[in-house]
Amino acid sequence: MKPLLASTLAILCLAATPSHAQTRKTNAPAQILEITTADTALVLLAKPGAPVLFRHYGAKTNDPRAFLNKGYRDDLEAYPALGGANFANLALSLTHADGSLTTELVYAGHDTRALDDDRQETIVHLKDTLYPLTVDLHITAFKTENVITQRAILTHHEPAPIRVENIASASLPLQAGSYYLTHFHGAWGHEMQLTEEKLTPGDKVIENTRQGVQTAMSDNPSFMLALDHPADETSGEVYAGALAWSGNFKIIFSPDELETLHITAGMNPFASARILAPGESLQTPDMILTYSATGRGQASRNLHDWARRHSLAHGDQPRPVLLNSWEGAYFNFDEKTLTTMIDNAAALGIEMFVLDDGWFGNKYPRDNDRAGLGDWQVNNKKLPRAIAYLADYAVSKNLRFGIWIEPEMVNPKSELAEQHPDWIIKSPGRDIPQRRNQWVLDLANPAVQDFVFKVFDDTVSLSPNITYIKWDANRPILSPGSTHLSAGKQTHLWQDYVTGLYNVYDRVRAKYPNITIQLCSSGGARVDYGALKYHDEFWTSDNTNAVDRVLIQYGANMIYPPIATASHVSASPNHQTGMTLPLKFRFDVASSGRLGMELQPKDITGDDLAFAKTAIQNYKQTIRPLVQFGDLHRLVSPYANDGRAALMYVAKDKTQAVLFAYNLHHFLPRGFTFAIKPRGLDPAKTYEVTDLNLNPKTQKSVFPGNNKTCTGDYLMKAGINLAIRLPHDSAVLYLVEKAAKK
Repeated sequence: MKPLLASTLAILCLAATPSHAQTRKTNAPAQILEITTADTALVLLAKPGAPVLFRHYGAKTNDPRAFLNKGYRDDLEAYPALGGANFANLALSLTHADGSLTTELVYAGHDTRALDDDRQETIVHLKDTLYPLTVDLHITAFKTENVITQRAILTHHEPAPIRVENIASASLPLQAGSYYLTHFHGAWGHEMQLTEEKLTPGDKVIENTRQGVQTAMSDNPSFMLALDHPADETSGEVYAGALAWSGNFKIIFSPDELETLHITAGMNPFASARILAPGESLQTPDMILTYSATGRGQASRNLHDWARRHSLAHGDQPRPVLLNSWEGAYFNFDEKTLTTMIDNAAALGIEMFVLDDGWFGNKYPRDNDRAGLGDWQVNNKKLPRAIAYLADYAVSKNLRFGIWIEPEMVNPKSELAEQHPDWIIKSPGRDIPQRRNQWVLDLANPAVQDFVFKVFDDTVSLSPNITYIKWDANRPILSPGSTHLSAGKQTHLWQDYVTGLYNVYDRVRAKYPNITIQLCSSGGARVDYGALKYHDEFWTSDNTNAVDRVLIQYGANMIYPPIATASHVSASPNHQTGMTLPLKFRFDVASSGRLGMELQPKDITGDDLAFAKTAIQNYKQTIRPLVQFGDLHRLVSPYANDGRAALMYVAKDKTQAVLFAYNLHHFLPRGFTFAIKPRGLDPAKTYEVTDLNLNPKTQKSVFPGNNKTCTGDYLMKAGINLAIRLPHDSAVLYLVEKAAKK
């Protein structure tokens, strides 16, 4: 991926129109631009010398030329700029070299090309009617996945710099009687909390204004939108969108007086005006969109399929079961602590060991979070035989080895902060605010980009057996300022930080295409498709409490794929909440994502030890292929306030499925059962249903039909009744076509 802001690297230069040459409307007829996937279409109306108009986005029609007919609104521009008749819901606003605020964009042609057998790109060329300024809309249709993406590239050749105040990735007008918005919010430990609300007059805004690094700390740059009635999993029109940007963002939902809803999404313009010299270009991130005529379940599955194929590193490869050292050892470990954890992990059937924070720093040892960050040399006292010994030891036990870094941040108490105070984001003449005892390095500075890349490069070079990196970023930008940027370009920092980060990611992936990288930022504060394309998975939340994780992962998987959703079994009581939960419940929740562990494995003993081995084996052999590559069907929402949750994954060929059911906090009277109706099965197939992960104490199934066969038709219509009556009871059922069972 090339840098998004072409002030440092040319992206595209189009032939400019003559300076101050008035574009005249022609008598050429209007034409339909139809951009299609297997089931959806985006329809635009284009006429030379006139604005490009939006006509339709949704289900594909069999007669797109009907959109030439009168009766449609002629004021819905595909990319509205401040100027002409436009006064609200603007995608672009800027100040020209002569001080004019007006821009009027008209159609100047389009090009279409096939990128591969699944992707087709249409570039719609727009130009200003007066100034030598162009905007190209790059719209890519992903045919199989029913996803469309759009980004904009602005280029100008005016005689002096222009000032871009706001540039959006996309502007989408929709028309319905009412609109129900699902969005995702939450602070640390409670990421991706789902809220649905009916939109009322006035703007509804989802945004990150000034955290910069932690784009999704409070609100995620994604949404779902249901038309005419609240969202349903299996019926109704639903749009889903996500902005592929790892910095400040803004998504506006603005209904007008004619019941049209205008959705405008892009980088947040707050304190981010962009000065573009003549000949420079500015590119926006991609806005990702999908449409479902059958509820939000299909919208999620579209995004999951698209992510695995197009926007996730190694999306076709299974993710390993791992043990992370953090909650089992924290900073307090030595070599023996870690080798014992590796031994115990191997005995459980775990496939990878990841060494978390605390392994580095000598002058300022990383024994707590107050020192050493930025000094990436192995701590000689803790690890006298260095990282290579640990990695080799793990491999000798048939485990892969991974390690944690946080290369974008620095402790004030570090050699790096002493040597390079000019690398730290700060406002001149003021104290630098701390958060988590840290400062942020200025990734707008190419020297800092080189340093961050070198941290990754040097860390991987510690051992040829390092195959996994956990990349963390634990604080936002505060009191912004860059010693690298000139006084007149300080507002570039927010965007240049992100493009600097992407530059590093590009270099990392060019040199290390096969390494596994986890995306982490105080948990889920950087879960977005801009960063995710470089990573194999994301750390969903620092909160590993299984009850909370049911809600967090339910929200996360509305937009982001389960294969990338790191979900770990932690100790009980949990260190965040102090809640005591059965090991079975913790495993059953973690197994619905990418299974891992976040505890001291030697503390698992007796019946629990035998259960853990069985649960890990069940995941690797049976559950993993379905969770990571199957279709997700949400059956019972944990947000329904009845204390229950259920979901299932179905293989693409519908020969297998796995169903998860959780009783979160309700006591059900004797005789009552948890009734669930599966979805996504083949009604004509016959399935054997097996209760996996039996209670280690009772070894009894909670499903009265255990190991019996039923048709898919019966299961989906009559349902399944489970005896999970007590809080934190749970079940995992495996369904396999009888003829297909080996």
